[in-house]
Amino acid sequence: MGLFSFTQEIAIDLGTANTVIIHNDKIVVDEPSVVALDKRTDKLLAVGEKARLMHGKTHENIRTIRPLRDGVIADFYAAEQMIRGMVKMVSSKSHWFSPSLRMVIGIPSGSTEVEIRAVRDSSEHAGGRDVYMIYEPMAAAIGIGLDVQAPEGNMIVDIGGGTTEIAVISLGGIVSNNSIRVAGDDLTNDIQEYMGRQHNVKVGERTAELIKINVGSALTELDNPPEDYVVHGPNRMTALPMEVPISYQEIAHCIEKSISKIEAAVLNALEHTPPELYADIVRNGIWLAGGGALLRGLDKRLTDKIGIPFHIADDPLHAVAKGTGVALKNIDQFSFLIR
Repeated sequence: MGLFSFTQEIAIDLGTANTVIIHNDKIVVDEPSVVALDKRTDKLLAVGEKARLMHGKTHENIRTIRPLRDGVIADFYAAEQMIRGMVKMVSSKSHWFSPSLRMVIGIPSGSTEVEIRAVRDSSEHAGGRDVYMIYEPMAAAIGIGLDVQAPEGNMIVDIGGGTTEIAVISLGGIVSNNSIRVAGDDLTNDIQEYMGRQHNVKVGERTAELIKINVGSALTELDNPPEDYVVHGPNRMTALPMEVPISYQEIAHCIEKSISKIEAAVLNALEHTPPELYADIVRNGIWLAGGGALLRGLDKRLTDKIGIPFHIADDPLHAVAKGTGVALKNIDQFSFLIR
C-alpha cells in the first residue's frame, strides 16, 4: 500500500460559526468551528459539536476556543488543531493511511495578504499538500448555481457568522466587493446585551443564538410569526431564576442597528457597480446566502428598501461549501482560484 500515494481531495468552508467539509461531492463534516483544548498540555480534547457542547460549561483545565473571529484566523494553534481534527473525521470515514491532501478553502473577500497566508499556513500544517483558496462570495455564487464565467453581472450577499460579504461577479472575477465585519455574531451579541438591559436577565452566547434562531426577525410585522421563545436565566441583580418570553418584534427592534449596517453595505456595493452590470443585477435580482439569509423577513425588508428583488439560495448554509466543492473539481478551468 505504501508504494501508491493517494491524493485525497477535500473542499473546506472555513467559517467563523461552522466549518463544512466536502469530499467526493458529499458533505462529510458540518460542525461548529470550536475546539476544546487541555489548558495544561494544549492537547486537543474535542472539536466541532462536542466542543460546542462544552462551550461556556468548562472548568479551569479545559478551554474552548473559537479559532476564527470575523472570518479570520485569530488563534493559529487552535485553528490548525481544528482543521486537523476535522480532516481526521473525513479520513476516518475512508480507511486510508494519511494521504496527501489537496484542499480548496473559502476565505472572506476582504482578506489581507497576512490573513490569506494564515489560512494557507494552518492548512499546510494540518496536512494540506496543494492548497487553493477561493473568495467566499465567488464560492457562494457557484454553489447557488450561477454561471460565474458569463459576461453578466450577479450580486451575492453572503451573511456568515463573522463577516457579511457582498460582491458583484462577472466573467469569473469580482468586480466590486464590500466585506463588513457585521454578521451573525453581532446579532447574537445585540441579543445578549438587549436581554441584560431590557429584561435584567443574563444569557450566554448559546442561549442568545437559540433566541436568534427561534424568534429572530428583520421585520416587526411578519405574515406567519413564530411563537414566543421562553428564556430561562438568572436575574442580574438578585441571581434568582427568571423566565422571560421573547417575541420576534422585540428581537427585530434589538437587531435593527446591525441590519441597517448590512443594508448600507449593500447600497454601497451597488453604488460602485458599473452601469451595465447594474442593469443585469436589477434583472436577475440579488442572492442571499449564508446563515444570515435564514433570518425571517430579511429578503422582504431588503427588497422593499432597495427596490431590487432578493432571492434566498436553496440551501444558504451550505452554498459556500458546495461552491468550494465545485471549484475543487474544476481547479484547471477556474482561473480565479488563489494559490
